[in-house]
Amino acid sequence: MAKLETQVQQIAGRACPLRGDDIDTDRIIPARYLKCVVFDGLGTHVFADDRAQLKERGQTHPFDDPHFAEARLLLVNKNFGCGSSREHAPQALLRRGFQAFVGASFAEIFFGNCVALGLPCVTLAPADLAKLFDAVELDPAQVVVLDLAALTVACRAGTFAASMPEGARSQLLGGSWNATAVLLEAGPAIERTAGTLPYVEGFAG
Repeated sequence: MAKLETQVQQIAGRACPLRGDDIDTDRIIPARYLKCVVFDGLGTHVFADDRAQLKERGQTHPFDDPHFAEARLLLVNKNFGCGSSREHAPQALLRRGFQAFVGASFAEIFFGNCVALGLPCVTLAPADLAKLFDAVELDPAQVVVLDLAALTVACRAGTFAASMPEGARSQLLGGSWNATAVLLEAGPAIERTAGTLPYVEGFAG
């Protein structure tokens, strides 16, 4: 079998801290932006309402803070991505530039939608997550490294053991999270199987 080119083994880059429990998908991408036929452009509208409300109060949302610009990892708290099952939420975050999520816990459907896009969601122990948040807020320019193979998250505050369901982790490490790539790779086998099915061959012979 040929090696899949969609393996996700390590994500390294700046991180953006987003504090708050139970951040739902309607906050991540408000419903009025779901009319799009494709997901292009959704990244512009991530947390549109939260950002506008903070701006009105003279405050700055982390997504508007230049210190966290171009972050590749998003740090979150408990039950991130809860609410409706809209796949637009991880799609919008992906188009915002995020390639991984590190948090306390994730809503189940959001987690599954992320894995289907090749976006790992790993959890840390509460004390370790708190250290990571504090470290990134004190030094936004530092590189945070999520190593899926070692299942660790490293920053200037230390290297922390991470957790992720093994099935999803194996899919990301092996590249089988990408259903399209898996189907394309299996093309010859699919054609051989199809050739043995009478209803595909019009019951000929």
